[in-house]
Parts: sequence; C-alpha cells; structure tokens
Amino acid sequence: MKLFHQRLPFRLSLLAAISMAFYSNVAQAVEPFTVKDIRVEGIQRTEAGTVFNYLPVRVGETFNDEKAVSAIKALYATGFFKDVRIDAEGDVLVVIVEERPAIASVDFTGAKEFEKAALIKSLKDVGLGEGRIYDRSLLDRAEQELKRQYLSHGLYGVQITTTITPVERNRVAVNFTVDEGEVARIKQIKFVGNKAFSDKKLLEVIKLRTPGWFTWYTKADQYSKEKMTGDLEAIKSYYQNRGYIEMQVESTQVSITSDKKDIYITVNIKEGDKYKVSDIRLEGELFGREKEIRNLIQLKKGDVYSGEKLTNSSRDITEYLGNFGYAFANVNPQPDIDREKKEVAFTIFVDPGKRVYVRQITIAGNNKTRDEVIRREFRQMEGSWYNGKNIKLSRDRVDRLGFFTEVAVETPEVQGTVDQVDVNMKVVEKPTGNVMLGAGFSQSDKLLLSGSIEQQNFAGTGNDVALNVNTSQRYRTISLAQTNPYFTDDGISRRYEIFYRTIRPPLINDSDYKVKTMGGNVNFGIPFTEVDRVFFGVGVENTSIDTYWNSPPQYLEFVRQFGTDGTTASAWSVPLTVAWQRDNRDSALIPTKGRYQKANAEVSLLGDMKYYKLSYQHQYFMPLFSSGTLALNGMVDYGKGLGGNPYPLFKNFYAGGMGTVRGYESSSLGRVEYDYYGNRVYLGGTKRVVGNVELQFPMPGMGGDKTLRWFTFLDAGNVYADNQNIDLGNLRYSAGFGVSWVSPIGPLKLSYGIPLNSKEGDQKEAFQFQLGTGF
Repeated sequence: MKLFHQRLPFRLSLLAAISMAFYSNVAQAVEPFTVKDIRVEGIQRTEAGTVFNYLPVRVGETFNDEKAVSAIKALYATGFFKDVRIDAEGDVLVVIVEERPAIASVDFTGAKEFEKAALIKSLKDVGLGEGRIYDRSLLDRAEQELKRQYLSHGLYGVQITTTITPVERNRVAVNFTVDEGEVARIKQIKFVGNKAFSDKKLLEVIKLRTPGWFTWYTKADQYSKEKMTGDLEAIKSYYQNRGYIEMQVESTQVSITSDKKDIYITVNIKEGDKYKVSDIRLEGELFGREKEIRNLIQLKKGDVYSGEKLTNSSRDITEYLGNFGYAFANVNPQPDIDREKKEVAFTIFVDPGKRVYVRQITIAGNNKTRDEVIRREFRQMEGSWYNGKNIKLSRDRVDRLGFFTEVAVETPEVQGTVDQVDVNMKVVEKPTGNVMLGAGFSQSDKLLLSGSIEQQNFAGTGNDVALNVNTSQRYRTISLAQTNPYFTDDGISRRYEIFYRTIRPPLINDSDYKVKTMGGNVNFGIPFTEVDRVFFGVGVENTSIDTYWNSPPQYLEFVRQFGTDGTTASAWSVPLTVAWQRDNRDSALIPTKGRYQKANAEVSLLGDMKYYKLSYQHQYFMPLFSSGTLALNGMVDYGKGLGGNPYPLFKNFYAGGMGTVRGYESSSLGRVEYDYYGNRVYLGGTKRVVGNVELQFPMPGMGGDKTLRWFTFLDAGNVYADNQNIDLGNLRYSAGFGVSWVSPIGPLKLSYGIPLNSKEGDQKEAFQFQLGTGF
C-alpha cells in the first residue's frame, strides 16, 4: 500500500521518519521519484550548501523513503535545526528547516570573585559561547561548570539563575545571575592516627590553613580538591622522607556546615614503622662505572630511609647515563622490607637501553634572531651521541643571551627508529631594541633623567649597540658602546666604548667639587671554559677637577699638584685591565642556584696618574625550602698609588646604602673628613669590604612567578682610608626586609634596614630604594 503518490505533495518530519524506519516492511511513505531540483526554505544563517552536503540525494537521483529517513536524521544530527521537514512539489524536493537560535551574547550579573573574561573562557570549553548554536542542554553543563569554578574558591553557597532573552535575527542573549554567597572557610583540620608527628608539625607541611593573618590574601583557608590532593602528597612525602616507607593516608573526610560557611577536614593516617637502610645493591649494565654510579646514590647503609633521596638518586643515575648517549635509561629501585628488624634493603636495577644519537637540531620561534646566534651557543652537536649535560648547558647558554622570555628544549624519539632523537628548541623572543626617555628618583642621587637608544640584538646578529645619556644630582654620563660577543668564531668578544662622565660629591657632603672624565676603551673577552671568561682591555682617560671655596682639602691638593690656575687640574691615565669571570647561575636576572665570581685588576703605568685597583666579587645562590633562595654576596676592593703617587681620590670606593650596607645613608660609611670651614666630607676609601646575606621568597599568591619577591637581609661592610688597615672589627652591620621587582623598566628594590652597631656620627636611613640593582 502506498500512502503518497509522487505527483501529490507530501510532508515528512522526524517523527514520520522514525515511524517509517520501524514499519518500512508494512507501508511505503514515499513513492520513489527522480529529483529534478532541490529547494531549501527557512534558513537564515546556515548556508544552503551546508544543507545540500548533508542530503543523501542529488539532482537526477531517485528519492525514496530510505533516503528520506537518512536525510532528516543527518540534518538533525548537525545540531543546527530544531525542526526539519521534507515536501515534494512535483519533481522538486523541498527541504524546510527551522534553525536553532544563535547565542548573541553571554553576560554575568553579580559575579565578583572571577574576571568576566575567565568565566566566558570556561563556558566556551563546555560549548557555550557567543556565536555558537544555542542548545538548552548546554545550559545545565554551563551552570555546573560555573558552580565548579566557585566551589574551587570556597563559595559553596553560590546560586546561579539563567535568563534567556530572544533578540533579532533568531538569536538569544544568555545572562547568568550569580549570587555568590559567603566564602566557606576551613574551620578545622584534624589528623587521626599520627603519633610520630604532632598536628602542629603536619599543619606546617600542608598549604591549607584555618583563617589567619594573611589567608585573606593567600586564600589558603579556602578548600579545593586540587589543594587537598597536593597536601596529602606533601604529608606522605614528609613521612616517607623520614623513614616511614609504608605510611598511608587511609581516608579523608570533608564536611560542611548546613549554612555552608564552615568546613571541617579530617585526615586518617596509618604511619607504619620507621625503617633504616640495611643495604643498597646495584644490578644491571654498569659499563664498569659502578664506583661513579654508586657515588650518585644519596642513601647510605645505616641511613634513615628517605623517599626523596632515593628518587633523586634514580634521577641522578639516569642523567649520568644520559651523558653517554643513553637517553632512555631506566633506573628502578626495588625494596626488600624486613619488618621484624625494621630495615629495608634496595636493589637498584639499571637498564641503560640503547645508545642514541641526535639526528637533527631544530629551532623555532626566532623570527628575528638568526639561527647562527642560537646555534653557536649549542654544545650538543648534530650527528653525535646524545649528551644530557650538553643539552642542558646549551639551553642555559641560550637563556643567558637575554634575548628570549622563554627557552624550552624537547628531545622526542625519531619515529621508526630506536636509536635516534631530535633536539627541538623553542624560544619566545622579547623586544631587544629600546628607545627610552625617562625620569626617576632615588634617595642617593635625587632626580635622574635618562635617555638611551640600545639594540641588544642588533639586526638579529647578537651584537649590542647602545647610546646612553644619564644625568642625576651626582652622576652624569654620555657613552657610546658596541659589543660583539663573537668577534671571532671561537667566542672571543670585543667591546668598544667612548664616554664622558661627571661626578659630584655625595649629597650628604657639605662640600663641593666636580670631576670630569673623558675617554674610551676597548676590551676583549676570551672564553676558557663553558663558564669562565678572561678579559683584557686598554683605555685612555683624561680627568679634570673643578674646585670651589668649600672643596675638600684632598681635592685642593690634587689641583695644586696637577693644576695651573689654583682651581682646576687635569691629568691623563692609560688604564690596563685584566679580569676573570665565572658565571654558572641558572639565570642572570632572577638566579636561584649557582655562582657568579669576578676578579678585576686595573693598573695605570703611563700618564700623570699611576695607580692600581683590585676588586673581587663572589655571589652564591642556593635553593632553600620549596621556593626560597639563599643569596650570598661578598666584595673586596683595594686601591693604591704607584711610584710615590697618591691613589686618585675620584676612584675611591664607597659603602652605605643599597648595594652595600643598607640602613646607612648612601656613601656615608668610612672615616669622616672636614674641610677648612668645618664641613663634613665623605670621601670613601681605598679599601672596601662588603658582605650580604639574603633569604628570598616569591610573594604569596604569585604562584611560580619570581619577578616579585620579598626578602630578609643581613649586611656588613665598611671602607678604609689609604692610611688605615682593614679592621673587620670596625664593620657596620644592618638587618631588615624588603621587596624586589623585575619591573618593565629594570630591577627595583625597596628595603627597610635597621643598623645593628652604629657609632656616633653614622648617618642612618631606614627606608631605601633603588632602580637597577641586581642583588
């Protein structure tokens, strides 16, 4: 039996299509006919071609009930339409659709905890966003996602109401009205089963907290599942690093009060026994290097078991084998627990795998910097055996160039091989050219005006070209410099500089003078190792001094020695410099580990002024705790005249203030001189000793970002005149705290220092700041 005749119009909807699918053996809904044309009606935003693509029939083909069912199902499956009908007008197939509305906008009312952009992004991840097809089922998912976001911030009483408003052109506006409620705070954290360590000690291990002084900022008193998981791992690690190898967190209970304001957390712990290491054996392929590999094992016989030391030992062995080409070495420690003796023995199985070599090195992200500038820093070569140490060194050397904000290295296996890897380096370039006109203020130099044109990576060559003009109350400089870090292919650097400088006395002086120096120099740096470089340089300087009625006697004496008119003097010098530098810090800007050392000798044997000057600086950085850094800095300087000539006063060393001993006024330490009128004169000294200790920590709430840090410090130092011996008992000490920020215009430090052993006449200054200091 036929329900329709092909010459009569027919209409088929999804319900009819489904019925036909079930009863096709009983009745035929469509008498087959040859399609002469296809017409689409009802579309507003959807292209007709999209509908044609989903139809299982084309012009000239036969249309039947099977294709009718397939057509309707296919168009519904697109999600673009809420109703689909098919008509036949003679030999013309008519597809009539009713489109689902599109989302014109997504907005929020009452949302304060999150930025609007963050909420919009989270909803896009579940399929709901501006320009997308509106689907009622998506609203439930969107509301659940919003609630999840709020629950992660402790807002358990959040209520979300969704309003759908139709707008023109078959679109809708979606608005979420959010009643955030009050933040639920952790009222109590309780541990059950802990005997070896008190609740107080375990609370120090985890990050979740009950409300305290700073939890309003850190939000550590707001519960989240992610935080809880991390804290449970921290507790487990704490136990296992102290011998409790079988410690387990058996369960956790998290409950919230009926008003959804207070959260109670209970952690059930099974400690087990404390174990010592009875023996450590090595098995597997050791290549005759058992002694070297055993030295990498941090756990020793008789030690209390530590999971961290065992993990670090496995890592160090893996990295050691990687230096010989075994990139995929497997180091697997197997414990043998003796519960009666409370001892554990380990057998460390070493499987180096196949030795692999590097097929090729690729660099991505360097749109401006030439490949050769990056490749010349590589110590891993293509076609050679894989060397993990050289790959890390290559990454560090590229990072130390200062041209990139990010440097990442991956070593994927080459598909289809078992003994090849590629080294893929990805960099993110930062602007290395800078045209700056600026002003600033510091306590020691007052108003600073500056202007510079600098290109650290000139035309992508790695060369540095700079014109600098800086002026302040005390220092004024104009200089032109050019540095080529690869003057020769083997890494010898060359630097040219010409300059003109003027120096006025420190502001704390009551006397006045002006020192003007004009000159130039050329300097070569020769690499001796990956972290050592030796510098040789020669310069020519002409220094003139203008004195006034209130100038210090020492400067008046210089004028009498080298001058002709009683107020001005000029002298020449030809300084030769030799320096050695070692730098294996992980970062030049924000170091967390490594050392920086520099020794410098300057001597002038020609010209009017004959002298020598020696300087040595040593910085040491060591990771401390989970995110802290211990930073140590020491400086020793010494200057002396040659051939009976006095040491030039304008090359004296100063101490006090930022960079030396905080808490004392800048350049105020050392012996106080007086001019003929009884005014104070701070001239520094020919000898200087300075030591600094800092504990540096990321600012709470900044995550892994170390550009903003707070620190505590202990400083010591002083300067000594030419006729004084260095007396460490005469050092000045200070302690305090501060904040450092790697700002867009340079490193900024603010500190509050308290002198610990000031003497009568010392100039104190508690609050100090400086832009451009590195330590």
